[in-house]
Amino acid sequence: MSYQNSRNQMSKKPTYDICIIGSGAGGGPVAYELSRAGYSVVILEKGPWFKTKDFAKDEIVATRRSVYTPSLLDEPQVLESQNDAGEWEGIPTYESGRDFWNGNVVGGSSNFMSGYFHRMKPNDFRLLSAYGEIKGANIVDWPITYEEMEAWFTKVESLIGVSGKVTQHSSLEPRSTQNFPFPPLAENIISSKIDKACGELGFMAKPVPRAILSKPVPKRSSCSYSNFCGSYGCATDAKGSSRAALLPGAIASGNCTVIPNAKVFHLETSDNYKIVKAWYYDENKQKQSIEAKRFVVAAQAVETSRLLLMSKGKQFPNGLANNNGQVGKNLIFSGGGSGSAQFFYDQFSKEEAIQLAAPGVFVNRSIQHWYEIQDEEFGGTAKGGTVDFLFEHANAMGKALRRKWDGDRLVYGSELKENIFNYFTKQRKLNFEVFNDWLPTDNCFVSLDNKVTDKWNDPVARIRLGYHPHDLKVGNFLADKAATVLKQMGGQNIQIGISGSPPSNLMAGGCRFGNDPKTSVLDKNCRAHEVDNLYITDASFMPTGGSVPYSWTIYANSFRVAEILKHI
Repeated sequence: MSYQNSRNQMSKKPTYDICIIGSGAGGGPVAYELSRAGYSVVILEKGPWFKTKDFAKDEIVATRRSVYTPSLLDEPQVLESQNDAGEWEGIPTYESGRDFWNGNVVGGSSNFMSGYFHRMKPNDFRLLSAYGEIKGANIVDWPITYEEMEAWFTKVESLIGVSGKVTQHSSLEPRSTQNFPFPPLAENIISSKIDKACGELGFMAKPVPRAILSKPVPKRSSCSYSNFCGSYGCATDAKGSSRAALLPGAIASGNCTVIPNAKVFHLETSDNYKIVKAWYYDENKQKQSIEAKRFVVAAQAVETSRLLLMSKGKQFPNGLANNNGQVGKNLIFSGGGSGSAQFFYDQFSKEEAIQLAAPGVFVNRSIQHWYEIQDEEFGGTAKGGTVDFLFEHANAMGKALRRKWDGDRLVYGSELKENIFNYFTKQRKLNFEVFNDWLPTDNCFVSLDNKVTDKWNDPVARIRLGYHPHDLKVGNFLADKAATVLKQMGGQNIQIGISGSPPSNLMAGGCRFGNDPKTSVLDKNCRAHEVDNLYITDASFMPTGGSVPYSWTIYANSFRVAEILKHI
């Protein structure tokens, strides 16, 4: 292959103990643990290395331009969805403008998460056993249990930094500690009104644990309450990104090297079915390679599958670790959607209106009362999910732009000015997000496109975005319950939006782990069945996703695998 032509032109480089591809929640814990244990570690990160000082609250940079994500002209993907005739149709993202990238920088998408850290529950690890088969869904149990993961969830709380308060509620998971290591973040008055409404309706809201520091720690400041968390990097390092919480410690060990702007395009294998080199393009588009004893891939689910599929060789004609044809299969996202209601200041006393309008402080309330659903509509007992409440994002640009429409009518001039003024001065919008299982199916997977390439002339990921109807059924059930809470609170203009459109910041699967090499890519320790020195530690390993955001589980599992690697 062409990448091999440059071998003899390159000087001899060191062989590392561990080569990690990706530096986010999946790669950071491995780098932190192994480098501090004395292993030589190199991280290859496709994106640039932004520092804390670079993360200003610039609305244009963060949400209107491809600064933290690749240009769609340089690095497109092809997204497949069903057209009106029921046929699968793939459209390159440079044509549709639909950006499916996120967090393409050192620290990955953990830089831009909102930090909602709910633990998975014991039954999330045994979805098939607990709730049974669902026709058309490839549901399996995990090869490990919640009890095996609990200690790693706990470790993340301290090292990443989780703030919150543990309260008793119907879906509280077993814990080895009584509380979180950092106290809750400051809350808006709306939080108490959510609590009151839930109490009146006969169920309980719970405080949301957040991967955001409420108190400073060495080399990281506490939250500045800017309300610019989601989609934005943290300017105080309070948010528990891999970049802020883990990589500094790894680098300080003297055993960790980070190479940014390094796009890995091939993992070369030897005759004994082991990887010997990672080939990558450097920032000057020159081909380089890294030799290591073991390789850890944590490039986020779609790109991890893509890399393995591109890494063909004599032993793996269909892609690395893919002789069983399972790489890229059973891709999952997070089912659910969102909703909202408006609360007008004239509904409240003057003092309460001032408190409601207070910027920055958090809502931090969720409901897991229906994490397990008991309802005849679902045939008895079924898996439910989580409802999180949050204020509309502080990004003023987005809020203003949405005021130009009155239904289907375009608004401009004095009417537009009045709409914007009223929206910013007379009300506040409370949103909710629903998280429920995205069931794995045969129509949600990653393959390589045979026509579209990126700027390096490599085939791009072709992503089929099929979903199971059951996802929508559960999502709508939860959204209706959330809307009841908003109505009880006096919310107006209540809206609900549940769909099968996948959130790109919540992707998993594609290289699921399991005990059967015929139906899984990885074993229970996240080592590839077919490649002894290949481990995958991003969310690709997850056969099901639970009904919570994935970041905490990714972190916890990566620490678990790091401990295994230390003793091989």
